[in-house]
Amino acid sequence: MVGIVSYGTYIPAYRIRLADIAAAWKKNPDEVVGSLGVTEKSVPAIDEDAVTIALEAALKIFEDKNFQCKPSDIEALFVGSESHPYAVNPTSTIVGELLGVGHNYLAADLEFACKAGTAGLQAIAGLIGSGQISLGLAIGADTAQSKPHDILEYTSAAAGAAFLLGSDKGDRGDTMNKGKKIIAELLAYTSYSSDTPDFWRRDGIRYP
Repeated sequence: MVGIVSYGTYIPAYRIRLADIAAAWKKNPDEVVGSLGVTEKSVPAIDEDAVTIALEAALKIFEDKNFQCKPSDIEALFVGSESHPYAVNPTSTIVGELLGVGHNYLAADLEFACKAGTAGLQAIAGLIGSGQISLGLAIGADTAQSKPHDILEYTSAAAGAAFLLGSDKGDRGDTMNKGKKIIAELLAYTSYSSDTPDFWRRDGIRYP
């Protein structure tokens, strides 16, 4: 079976209250907070972006000293984001370099509004299920891309999640998950995709 071997998350430490955003635009803070059901959101530090957030989430996986997997065991690394900091320069290879994955791995950046990370997870699961790789890392990481005074400004925030995927049996006579039990089996998944014109951002434009 294919499943999640381990995972890590990262949320920037800084916060901003929705009431403060509403007050800045002369809106009623109580009405805004009451309608959205959110009181605050995470804000990245000046030196944080989708790359650093993705890396921090991935590093959490390997903080466990009893965890037998090493970054060099990873054979595929996909990073899904709407806010890759570089138009040309993959986020996935930067994360792989800083994580110490090496060079013999498949890397790819994915982009898709609100589901690039899960698309990467499905792709990694497919590679493992077909026997092409033993261990893969899927990461979703983003920073807010909302335009000032837009409704998204109130809830669009920053965070990252990394999922290390493996299998309970190997195709090369070894154990794919390197001695770590699968904590969540991927039984099935499905996708729904459409060209939904809710918001978009052309190349060179700062906000969607």
